[in-house]
Amino acid sequence: MSIAIRTVGIIGAGQMGSGIAHVCSLAGIQVRINDLSGERINAGLASISENMSRQVSRGAITDADCQAALKRIRPATTYKDFSACDLVIEAASEDVEVKRTILAGLCPLLRSDALIATNTSSISITRLAASTDRPERFIGIHFMNPVHEIQLVELIRGIVTEDFTYEAAKEFIRRLGKTATPAEDFPAFIVHRIMLSMINEAIYTLYEGVGSVDAIDTAMRFGANHPMGPLQLADFIGLDTCLSIMQGLYEGLADSKYRPCPLLVKYVEAGWLGQRTKRGFYDYRAEHPKPTR
Repeated sequence: MSIAIRTVGIIGAGQMGSGIAHVCSLAGIQVRINDLSGERINAGLASISENMSRQVSRGAITDADCQAALKRIRPATTYKDFSACDLVIEAASEDVEVKRTILAGLCPLLRSDALIATNTSSISITRLAASTDRPERFIGIHFMNPVHEIQLVELIRGIVTEDFTYEAAKEFIRRLGKTATPAEDFPAFIVHRIMLSMINEAIYTLYEGVGSVDAIDTAMRFGANHPMGPLQLADFIGLDTCLSIMQGLYEGLADSKYRPCPLLVKYVEAGWLGQRTKRGFYDYRAEHPKPTR
């Protein structure tokens, strides 16, 4: 069974949703993007335009590419606007009940042959698929942030996901010019299971006084050849997101090695969530970020 994906709906116009819209539109795919308000949709569209302009300025795409891509993206004020979509990708907040509510409300308004995907980074695909009327047409398509820069996409099948859904998703990712890798439906899948475990260990290393923020990040940049230190990376991801993923690993796998570091919990409780709140393991309120420990 062949499924051609020509029009994609996206639920969520935040960093991930707008990033997915960005790469889809550049690949020649029509995009409809939805969020809780027109203001959020407009903010997402502005972010896409800004990121594409940066690509133009460094010669990654042409201005003509940019303008054509932007014209392919249209707001979807309600889920009814997804009725003609071949694929709808849920990219809402990382909360299982939020996602399940969205999926339950979405399904009755789609074509019977439409595929549904979730961009979750850690929630069970099988569990989310059970909230739909088409678990065989449901799949995890996990893009990495920033979507327009990161090459990899994880494809995660639920227990009921059919081969034709997986093959359609794989072809979709190929069309975007990205690399797909299959992952089994276990907490955090592949990339985040490994990466967040490293970040959590780096936070324990800080918590136990083995090294300062600067020492740990410098050690990993120059000692392990990482482009970004683990604490700087945690700030970029968002400490609340890091904590949520570690809690999912700890609860889902019942292994003490995934216990979130108490210092990570403390930072999140303080509202120091990283770059977006201007404070995390670094203070971003000055011209140059400064370590907070």
